[in-house]
Amino acid sequence: MEYLLESNHLCKKFGSLMALQDINLRITRGKIIGLLGPNGSGKSTLIKIINGLMTPSSGELTVNGRTPGVETKKIVSYLPERTYLNEWMKVYELLDYFEDFYEDFRRERAEQMLSNLRISIDDKLKNMSKGTKEKVQLILVMSRDADLYVLDEPIGGVDPAARDYILKTIIGNYNENATVLLSTHLISDIENILDEVIFLQYGQIRFHRSVDEIRSQEGKSIDQLFREVYRC
Repeated sequence: MEYLLESNHLCKKFGSLMALQDINLRITRGKIIGLLGPNGSGKSTLIKIINGLMTPSSGELTVNGRTPGVETKKIVSYLPERTYLNEWMKVYELLDYFEDFYEDFRRERAEQMLSNLRISIDDKLKNMSKGTKEKVQLILVMSRDADLYVLDEPIGGVDPAARDYILKTIIGNYNENATVLLSTHLISDIENILDEVIFLQYGQIRFHRSVDEIRSQEGKSIDQLFREVYRC
């Protein structure tokens, strides 16, 4: 089987701290996968390696058979935890930027989602609330026809009323050949859309299982299992 994302004995060390240790991971296409774990478990480090923002200390990770870099950026759509867009830009300028930079960007899709949320393309980011900025950034990311969407805390900064719309946006804007890797602390809000979960702890994979398997064998929700595993 050809995996969309694969890692073999992946390790990342910062001085004496081992942030990731012996990560062996196989991710296929057509899934929505929760990357879950407490603070300091290694989620952000793994996400940064996937996006070519860090390099492993040892081992390897590939996306569609390639080491993260220029070529994989063409097929990976990344939503970082913090907003990185320029505050002085208007929304239509961001649309222009993404359209110029990414061949797979679908402007009409983005404009429709912005309209649904009543966000004007003439609005400046600096005049928006933190939650609205994060909605704009998510819309830009999900308007690409990518193979892998990596979303770091996509609903962390938005009000509960907007979360359902954002989750519907995630579900409705990736195709069956793509996969969404989603990191969040708000497990109860997103577990109904997940196909699989990866639990990280102390830089290691605690387990990687399907949601259906967990519910049938453990008789628990993902949120309940998370709280039990990590004693929340």
